[in-house]
Amino acid sequence: MKQYIKLTALFTLIISLLTVFVVPVSADEGINEKLGVPIVVYGGNLTDDQKTQTKKLLEVTDSNMVDEYTVTGEDLAKYIGGNSKSRMFSSAKITIEEEGKGLNVSIITPENITEVTSEMYANALLTAGVENASVVVASPVKVSGHSALTGIYKAYDEEGAQLDKERMALANEELNVATDLVSSAGLSKEQVSELITQIKQAIAEQNPATVDDIERIVKEQLDKLEISLSEKDRQMLIDLFEKMRDLNINFDQVKSQLNDIASKVQNKIEDLIADEGFWDNIGNFFKQLFDAISKFFANIFG
Repeated sequence: MKQYIKLTALFTLIISLLTVFVVPVSADEGINEKLGVPIVVYGGNLTDDQKTQTKKLLEVTDSNMVDEYTVTGEDLAKYIGGNSKSRMFSSAKITIEEEGKGLNVSIITPENITEVTSEMYANALLTAGVENASVVVASPVKVSGHSALTGIYKAYDEEGAQLDKERMALANEELNVATDLVSSAGLSKEQVSELITQIKQAIAEQNPATVDDIERIVKEQLDKLEISLSEKDRQMLIDLFEKMRDLNINFDQVKSQLNDIASKVQNKIEDLIADEGFWDNIGNFFKQLFDAISKFFANIFG
């Protein structure tokens, strides 16, 4: 009987301790009549059910309150020279904002956008010439996320705000470089986003005149962030930013938006570090808990 009471007390204690780790998880948008309704671009290969699901994800409750388009493989070929037979699932909602509001990108299905982060999108869109907009990206199926850029380009094109084709292609190349660095250099997505943002900020401040200047800036930022790259990966970065210099992309005009991206990346890195400590603490907690349970049973049956 005493053993039964002890066991009941122990399991009651375990249940109460576990409830400490249960965290409760918990938006309304008006139309800016001056700037127009939001623009929604759906992946052309979505099934009817997937499109309905995507509408819910993007909070499209009335199609009359948004401008809607569909992006296809042909659009991919048109805007960035991609494969016209590509299957398109990523979708996006773009809301044009007032001058000075900056570029805000969020991914509401991060579990389904496997390679690209919101900061990578924001960086690439600034390269393409997109400013002062709120962009929401979603996909009902797992995709790398690269094709969402094409949908955003099409949205601007259809609305009469054409973006420079060379800058669009370069933005796509930037996104490819970013995801390549994650896979080939073993860097986290956050590290890559921070590196690219810091290089752009340095370019805005220093206005490099030659490829040697670009090479020096890349080296400085790699050293500053304590990132080691292979010669191939380092050259890939230098080539990318040299192309940006050739196109005279003026990052000085979007300094505040770059600062915004840098700040968000830093917050994510800090959150990751905090989360690692949190999970370490949980690991230690359960280790201690099971040690206590082992000793408890040893005392009863030993």
